[in-house]
Amino acid sequence: MKLISWNVNGIRAVHNKKLFVPFLEEYKPDILCLQETKAHQHQSEVDLPDYEEYWNSAEKKGYSGTAIFTKTKPLSVILGIPEDIAKKYKLNDDGYGDPTKEGRVIAAEFKKFYVVTVYTPNSKDDLSRLTLRHKQWDPAFLAYMERLQESKPVLFCGDLNVAHTAIDLANPKANVGEHGFTDEEREGIDKILKAGFIDTFRHLHPETLGAYTWWTHWANARARNVGWRIDYWFASKKLAKHITRAEILPEVMGSDHCPVLLELDL
Repeated sequence: MKLISWNVNGIRAVHNKKLFVPFLEEYKPDILCLQETKAHQHQSEVDLPDYEEYWNSAEKKGYSGTAIFTKTKPLSVILGIPEDIAKKYKLNDDGYGDPTKEGRVIAAEFKKFYVVTVYTPNSKDDLSRLTLRHKQWDPAFLAYMERLQESKPVLFCGDLNVAHTAIDLANPKANVGEHGFTDEEREGIDKILKAGFIDTFRHLHPETLGAYTWWTHWANARARNVGWRIDYWFASKKLAKHITRAEILPEVMGSDHCPVLLELDL
């Protein structure tokens, strides 16, 4: 089974560049998870007859949003973080907006596992959304993943807006304490690992350098591979023995992020 996650930074923009359908035709994922779709389903002109489509779009137009495209119809689909978890961690409007209304999470239940895609709130350049991220969003999302894992293994993916360790970005020393590389954000990944989930890329490539999924538009960063690894596939430990491939696909253009791929032998 082949699964791919991609922050498309606007699905309409990638499709209009004539890059989205050729990408699907080349890689043929069984399940495709998208972040930052920036559209509602009726606004997308992408026609994918081989896939079931599930969208969670932000109330605010042209912003955020996630989607799952799958060749196998799920047993169930859940949009967003469950209300009781959101309430427990006080996920509400922090001045930027209500993260529960920004289309940030979709969970699809299949026979042997759940697949979840997430677009984690950005802490902002001035760290003005760091408290929401650290104290509310990260623990709420992890609580949700742990709840799902009680019934069957979980695969979750997406743009988590953080580089976990120094080998996950090109210039770690210069970015210590900057958004995307604060102690608080990195702690969120530590807690995911402590809860028993595996960073699938590091599971297979523990020491690989220069493996990035996002590049700024400035200073020809992508061509020089001055990037960050902020897009992930995590898996429940029960699935570790089934992981056969975990790759980053920097050759796929169309967004400031590239796709990340996971293959399982089930």
